[in-house]
Amino acid sequence: MGRLGEISVFSGLSDFLFSKRIVITVLSVALLGLILLGVGDGAVAISPTQIIAILASKIGIDLRIPFEAQQESVLWAIRFPRVILGVLVGASLAISGTLLQGLFRNPLAEPNLLGISSGAAFFAVGAIVLGEYIAFGFFTEYKIYALPFAAFVGGICTILLVYRIGKRRGSVDTATILLAGIAINALAGAGIGLLTFLADDTQLRNITFWLLGSLGSATWQSLAVIAPLIILPLFWLKNLSRQMNALLLGDAEANHLGIDVDKLKRKIIFVVALTVGASVSITGIIGFVGLVVPHLLRLTIGADHRNLIPASALLGASLLIGADWLSRTIVSPAELPIGVITAAIGSPFFLWLLLKKNEH
Repeated sequence: MGRLGEISVFSGLSDFLFSKRIVITVLSVALLGLILLGVGDGAVAISPTQIIAILASKIGIDLRIPFEAQQESVLWAIRFPRVILGVLVGASLAISGTLLQGLFRNPLAEPNLLGISSGAAFFAVGAIVLGEYIAFGFFTEYKIYALPFAAFVGGICTILLVYRIGKRRGSVDTATILLAGIAINALAGAGIGLLTFLADDTQLRNITFWLLGSLGSATWQSLAVIAPLIILPLFWLKNLSRQMNALLLGDAEANHLGIDVDKLKRKIIFVVALTVGASVSITGIIGFVGLVVPHLLRLTIGADHRNLIPASALLGASLLIGADWLSRTIVSPAELPIGVITAAIGSPFFLWLLLKKNEH
């Protein structure tokens, strides 16, 4: 076979391996495997068959597969809600990064860019340090809800402020929104630094762990609160994929195609604010998922948002569940903040991607 034939064969093989259907199928299988790993591995081991038997028992089906009461308790009360939270948050962060990168036409855009995460963090840290003084008995009596509520309010207030600053003469100026997000990030960082200075030792430990992210606070009650705030806006994206593709051509070109660009920008900002605010409110700040995932997939399957959005959801969920499993097991019985794992994985990988891109 000649050189040209070899190139043709390898090119065809590469196109097959990285075809959109193959990639999404592989990501789906990988996510299922990581879910089983996440709920089954740990200090209390639970086999896949026992997982199925425990879940079946919850709906009244006895599969006659033996399992212990401790395994049932750990699976249902701790690991299962934790993994579901990881799927929701990982998918929402990755999709938010995909939307922002498409909106700004910048591969470095991510949820932190608009100050959403920083604003949520500032309000949450304020609740930790000052909650007992400014909220009186509410923070003490409803502490489990006070911190997520404060973070969610902070995220929503931040995005509304950024959007108000970026709105000029009835239209949304993307560059102004970007600069406003950077300024608010710096302002929120200064506020967090001041509150950290005022915190006592116990509060300081809570602040540090929360700022680095964790899925440890997952419960069925917390999932019932944030799941609708993440899932429902994502259904809205079904009709936005084609419009997002047109937006990649530029605002003027998208307008010529009959798309209301300002309305589309408002929808994207609303979806990102709602999903990221809800995610940060319960997990804290988890970086790099919204940055690395869409960039990697765009290099693999292209920039078509009809494929990019579902693939980002699958890979983001897989990345976060895998990182959470590492955080629970790598220093067991202690637990690393999940943000440390995502940064350790994401930073070198993203630098490698940049170096490979520069080589070409």
